[in-house]
Amino acid sequence: MSNQSSVEILTEWDIVAARQLGRNVAKELGFGTVDQARITTAISELARNIYLYAGQGRIEIQRLTENGVKGILIIAADNGPGIPDIRKVMEDGFSTSGGLGAGLPGVKRLMDEFRIETILGEGTDIRATKWLR
Repeated sequence: MSNQSSVEILTEWDIVAARQLGRNVAKELGFGTVDQARITTAISELARNIYLYAGQGRIEIQRLTENGVKGILIIAADNGPGIPDIRKVMEDGFSTSGGLGAGLPGVKRLMDEFRIETILGEGTDIRATKWLR
């Protein structure tokens, strides 16, 4: 079992592959079904954002161990246009795609740690971690 796996996001089918990879890794690490669903949902949101807004990118899944506690780190990275207003996209209900707007605020709620870095014209890097309790 390697510590890192990734899926390139180019098509909608890659979103499915990233979800499956994340669920499998979460299960291997010992996460229960509820946390597996949270992790899978977060991956789905992040991968869909890559597909819709950047066109392509990747989802990386890393297995973590910190002070004897296992966790999973999801990295969503792209070289897309970047996010012009992070504060706005982190508002509940905000959507530029006409969706429900759960998006990034939803990912932040589902996971234990959340960090976003974006540079206009260069891309976005989002990291979300869930720790095994």
